[in-house]
Amino acid sequence: MGLFNMFGFGSNINDLVEKARSTQDAVIIDVRTPAEYKQGHIKGALNIPVDQVQKVEQKIKNPETPLYLYCASGARSGSATRFLQSQGFTNVTNMGGIGSWRGEVIKGTK
Repeated sequence: MGLFNMFGFGSNINDLVEKARSTQDAVIIDVRTPAEYKQGHIKGALNIPVDQVQKVEQKIKNPETPLYLYCASGARSGSATRFLQSQGFTNVTNMGGIGSWRGEVIKGTK
């Protein structure tokens, strides 16, 4: 593992979304505010704002479930990733910011 990968750099959100979609039981989580989520999000992403990230434990019972988090820039998803890891989630990936996403963006709440 290279130095960049160790700190979460080197992979991009496009590759990581593809990986999440091909990983059984993986969950993509958008940790931005509900207003940001409605403006445009990755198809299939759950919206659990960073200030409510503890609610992941209510929705995801298995701590080994692959979780892929993103936000606007990667800072909030990084914070949420560290929190979830501290709560015993063992397979959490910070995908970074949606600004680098080149795929379809869904507007609204679905």
